[in-house]
Amino acid sequence: MLKYETSQMPPSKRYIAIRNVTLVGVVGNILLTIVKLVFGIIGHSQALIADGLHSLSDLISDGVVLIAAKYSTLDADANHPYGHARIETLATVAVGGLLLLVAGGMLIDATRRLFDPALLWHPTAWSLAVAGLSILVKEALYQYTIYVAKRVRSQMLRANAWHHRSDAISSVMVLVGVAGSMAGVQWLDAVAAIGVSLMIAQIGGSLGWGGVSELVDTGLDSLQLAEIKKIIQSVDGVRTLHELRSRKMGANALVDVHILVNPRISVSEGHQIGEMVRTRLIDKIDEIADVFVHIDPENDEDYRPNLKLPLRNEITTRLQQHWQSLEAGRAIEQITLHYLAGRLTIDIYLSLKVVQNLKEAQALSRRFAELAADEPGIHAINVYYH
Repeated sequence: MLKYETSQMPPSKRYIAIRNVTLVGVVGNILLTIVKLVFGIIGHSQALIADGLHSLSDLISDGVVLIAAKYSTLDADANHPYGHARIETLATVAVGGLLLLVAGGMLIDATRRLFDPALLWHPTAWSLAVAGLSILVKEALYQYTIYVAKRVRSQMLRANAWHHRSDAISSVMVLVGVAGSMAGVQWLDAVAAIGVSLMIAQIGGSLGWGGVSELVDTGLDSLQLAEIKKIIQSVDGVRTLHELRSRKMGANALVDVHILVNPRISVSEGHQIGEMVRTRLIDKIDEIADVFVHIDPENDEDYRPNLKLPLRNEITTRLQQHWQSLEAGRAIEQITLHYLAGRLTIDIYLSLKVVQNLKEAQALSRRFAELAADEPGIHAINVYYH
């Protein structure tokens, strides 16, 4: 079994990039939370207050991202041999869950007010102005955050970017709701608040489900797997492949695969083929960071190993008892064992110096072959001269 690891970006640089963009978001969310809540109360807009709570959830998610970004980039250790990338996944689930909680609270309150006209608020121009400002600020934060998320390939940061985008969209709903209420449609502000809550719930559910899928080792999608298969099959020496498995680990993907090679090639050639498979996958698919390649000499989907067959020390000890009667037995230079199709075949390599002519070589080969008949578990003995 071969194990390979790589890192697409130095963890320290990745952490700094995530930290910097998140700190910008923290500052923006602090200001927006205060402004929305204060002017939502002053301007009598339930939708703007709901939007302020949305910004507050953004602020909390920023804190989660900062903590997760720091600890998810820690090096692998004895307790975490694959690293700490799943901390980032867990943070994504937490952000999604937070959005669902915020959406639920907002939906309950807005629905209650919608069905009780006495509880409806009457927004003012202050609410309208703050909603417009929020749209501009949050869209700018989204564009900046999604840019960095793509550059460092962080699902956690991508989730936070969509948190900013959801706040911008919710502010659009607030703008429409406040404008409608000011125009005389008093219930439109409450309807806007309900729309904001439903939108937040949809985004939270999507993010949370994606994170949970990663935590339970959901594999890559069919298109990605098809590309991986195509790359592996392009490597010279790979006859076929099977047991292709994948899973996500934070920003990266882990892949392990069994490849079938010629059963008569050397161990080093099989290793070289596996190395080429690993290299091409990592070079051509940025997401892949760790590859396990298992080399099979035959298709083991239908193969069942014969564990009764002897290993090298046992078989050579047994055969040496027979070779004592053969002078050529002491001139054996190499023995190769082939465990194929549930049977053991032995290749013996001798120098041509032990035989004088072809007839002697054929006779000696027959005598070695006769040994196979006397030893249970040995299918055949092949003799090669060089």
